[in-house]
Amino acid sequence: MNGLKKLASLLAVGACLAAPVATGQGATPESAYEAVRPMIADMQKIVAPGGVQLLETVELGGVPQWISVRGVDRRNPIVIYVHGGPGAAELGRSWPYQRGLEEYFTVVQWDQRGTGKTLRTNGAETTRPSLSRNRMAQDLVELIAHVRKRFGHDKVALIGHSWGNVIGMDAAMARPDWISAYIGMGPLVNMAANEAQQYAGVLAIARQRNDRAALAELNALAPYPGSGPIPFEKLNVVRKWVMAYGGLAAYRDNANFYFRAARLSPAYDLADRQSIDQGGQLSVGALLPELTRVDHTPIRSTPFPVFMFLGRHDLTTPSTIAVDWLNRLDAPAKQVVWFEHSAHLPPHEEPGKFVVEMATRVRPVVLRSGQR
Repeated sequence: MNGLKKLASLLAVGACLAAPVATGQGATPESAYEAVRPMIADMQKIVAPGGVQLLETVELGGVPQWISVRGVDRRNPIVIYVHGGPGAAELGRSWPYQRGLEEYFTVVQWDQRGTGKTLRTNGAETTRPSLSRNRMAQDLVELIAHVRKRFGHDKVALIGHSWGNVIGMDAAMARPDWISAYIGMGPLVNMAANEAQQYAGVLAIARQRNDRAALAELNALAPYPGSGPIPFEKLNVVRKWVMAYGGLAAYRDNANFYFRAARLSPAYDLADRQSIDQGGQLSVGALLPELTRVDHTPIRSTPFPVFMFLGRHDLTTPSTIAVDWLNRLDAPAKQVVWFEHSAHLPPHEEPGKFVVEMATRVRPVVLRSGQR
């Protein structure tokens, strides 16, 4: 179990560390967060007459799942953010960058089956048997249907981040007539190729730096990933060095600014944050066998436009895999957008550029597609 817990913290890059509680006198960290959250909530309040601000459950696949819907104008196009991990809920972490995006899109955040507020509502024992790639992709199809009907839009845009690209593209190909544009961000396209390139990348850095500790651990894994299932222990080692070398967050040896963002989210409390950590452990354990078989490269055409938002320093999901796939793809429009100072977390690492690219590149394409 210890190996699985460590893996969840690295593979499901959204494992949120719960705030430590002080045992002495004075304010605890949690009480400090509680004091700040109302200020952030007031700052982010949607006050425009035509706006929308919802935090609620919807039934998807027979179970209640939490969504947030926010935007200053209901007439704006809808974008659904499909978070990574699996288990790396974004709903509580999106507040540092999302307010600007809400000027141009109605933004839907969704805590997937098995993590965050959705896991807290349903419980691990109820959730575990239903965790599968197919079930979660169908959940997303049902979510798209729900927001189309509720807000009167024919189509929606999807952002599939990391693992979210797996079920995001699955859902988009299942109902392409509902998709105005698809944005793959740090996308997991092919797991086998991903692991091979990831390992080669960190090994090259270790050699360049003559990092003896890293070289000893990485060389001991060879051949990696090898054939068949990848042991938890090997995955842990590679991801440890990916993070240490800035392959998760550029120029950093950690991603605490991202992991800890939910502490100040008006949508999350301590129990919700603990459910992200629990969800990473639960989801990775249940979905890893399916993850090892992920391969979207046989998809040769899409009837909807495709964007790839890629961090130049991403070692978590090396960008060349997505670029090679997109170069072969036949689509009405397609484009790679590089984030030069990002690794795997562009909205958090370059939030201004993320909003600008969504507003100036994606929004016009979405509007031309007929989304209303």
